[in-house]
Amino acid sequence: MISRRTFLVGSTATLGLVAGRFASLARSASTALVSVERCPSYGPELVPALDRMFDQLGGLGRLVRGRTVAIKINLTGLPRGRLGTLPAEMTHWVHPRVIGAVAHLMDRAGARRIRLLESPWGTADPLEEYMFRAGWRVDDIVGAAPRVELVNTNWLGGAKDYHRFDVPGGGLLFPSYLLNPAYHDCDTFVSLAKLKDHATTGITLSMKNCFGNIPTTIYGDDVPEDEPLLTPNTGRLAVFHRGRRQPPSFAAPELDPSSPRHDGYRIPRVVTDICSARPIDLAIIDGIATMAASEGPWAGGQACEPKVLVAGTNCVATDAVAAAVMGYDPMTPAGSPPFGYSENTLELAERVGLGTRDLGQIEAAGTPIRDARFDFASLADSRYPRRGPRFPLANES
Repeated sequence: MISRRTFLVGSTATLGLVAGRFASLARSASTALVSVERCPSYGPELVPALDRMFDQLGGLGRLVRGRTVAIKINLTGLPRGRLGTLPAEMTHWVHPRVIGAVAHLMDRAGARRIRLLESPWGTADPLEEYMFRAGWRVDDIVGAAPRVELVNTNWLGGAKDYHRFDVPGGGLLFPSYLLNPAYHDCDTFVSLAKLKDHATTGITLSMKNCFGNIPTTIYGDDVPEDEPLLTPNTGRLAVFHRGRRQPPSFAAPELDPSSPRHDGYRIPRVVTDICSARPIDLAIIDGIATMAASEGPWAGGQACEPKVLVAGTNCVATDAVAAAVMGYDPMTPAGSPPFGYSENTLELAERVGLGTRDLGQIEAAGTPIRDARFDFASLADSRYPRRGPRFPLANES
């Protein structure tokens, strides 16, 4: 872990770069500008690398100054889940030093309040307790800036009621979703994700990270018909992955109960809905150390070190560039790797107007994609035989 003093020392070299910022505010207003940066480790080079990226996007100040910032972090799976002997942050969790570095830079840019959000699997325990179980030094995270809070969004906590997020255009799977109000009571929403393959959706980046916004007190497998669970203890398989049951009566029912029960059909639609209903203002993807061939050790996979960071203010464009960094074509249709088992979430998101996945319409600042590329496909080829049959296309019987 790393202390706030170390964050401050690590960032002093970048304090004088304001006059020479790469991109003007007007230029960065484009939704198709994405920053890519090679970063060899989670050491002292991390803060300057992130600072350069944010400068290339027009500076953090315009996004966070005087504002409450909510950052959805990626802590998928159980705290003690490991791929071999590696800790979670080196494979499937976003690294705590990245969390701390982002919080520090946002504080320096004038953020009024920083809230770290996650719905950890099957528990309403405090988020800091979940981190402790993974061996993290939580004081170093909350000490990276003066006003950092941790919120378990799997349940209400001290809030009075869930907030209903309506999906513009009516939604693809559900018309609205009930989420913890922390996703509403913020001025800037950030998705801080890990660069990974995914057994169901092909890839999991800033958009798929927001599937974790959904509380299992509402959408868990064992939620009663008429009231939320007080203590969640399950995942979201029955409602979302398999479509075996509807949410409780106080949540919106599925738009079309006769639609496919295939999780490769359903999960990309849920992710697109969530990102439409709760838009991402800033996407940041940690690809310094991660894993290929799955999203977590429970589905196999192989550790790897692409040594790269990706960030942007449009989630579709950012994920498209990140997919290209992984060696994938973001224009790939359903039925072809990496979307061999699912629809292409980027295609669905583009279709509803969230952004472009066409690299020809996206400007990548910083490290060229070709120089940042890491071949995930060669490490992920074994996934498809295990995962099941190729995703059925709409025009196939």
